[in-house]
Amino acid sequence: MRFITKTEKKFSFIEAGEGPPLILLHGLMGGLSNFDNTVNFFSGKGYKVFVPVLPVYDLPVLNTNLTTIAKYVAKFIEQKITEPVTVIGNSMGGHIGLILTLARPELVKNLVLTGSSGLYERTFGDSFPRKSDKEYIRKKTEEVFYDPSVATTELVDEVFSVVNDRMKGIKTVMLARSAIKHNMLNDLPKITTPVCLIWGKEDNVTPPAVAIDMDKFLPNSDLYWIEECGHAAMMEKPDEFNEILYKWLQKIENNKVGV
Repeated sequence: MRFITKTEKKFSFIEAGEGPPLILLHGLMGGLSNFDNTVNFFSGKGYKVFVPVLPVYDLPVLNTNLTTIAKYVAKFIEQKITEPVTVIGNSMGGHIGLILTLARPELVKNLVLTGSSGLYERTFGDSFPRKSDKEYIRKKTEEVFYDPSVATTELVDEVFSVVNDRMKGIKTVMLARSAIKHNMLNDLPKITTPVCLIWGKEDNVTPPAVAIDMDKFLPNSDLYWIEECGHAAMMEKPDEFNEILYKWLQKIENNKVGV
């Protein structure tokens, strides 16, 4: 099911279901549709799911960085959701979740990371060579996944459109650089919020070593692997991703009840 994007005040977002709030944060080259299966699953399991459109291309050039986007998400939680949330982030969205959790821990009840940047990652680099070559862009998009067929024509067209828009291309590179500069290795031990790491075993953007290091330095984390899966587990293996996350959330809630 495709969901209708709402606009209220300065926020655009998808909203579905009723219950404890989950907020899903997409990656740099991602979009709301990346989480269609996750929204369907959890809105039918007694959760209220929000997917905000992150202002990746809307910020002034001088403020195009991950910290500014994390502040935007904090305002969305405060003004729209009005209670602590479970944050679920893929790639750059996970990095934003880490920054948010560190800066505003009172807003984040649980943090879920899948293919998250924050330590190190492979990116397009500082430019987009052969950006007008759609087959090149298709190949680079397919590399995100273990199964290249997940890179649909629609997805490739979206990436192609971004890299061939001059200002979007500039801001994409700026945010990629911001992610690399904002290394969080020394910050991870300060994050005591429960963290669930769900990682594709064949992720070649944020390789498995990233997940192992995050699990090592986060004080309160659980790490789960998905076989034959790349950088965006919620797209490539949505059923496994949803089941792992649902069971983990149940476990966390049961532990809190037992305290």
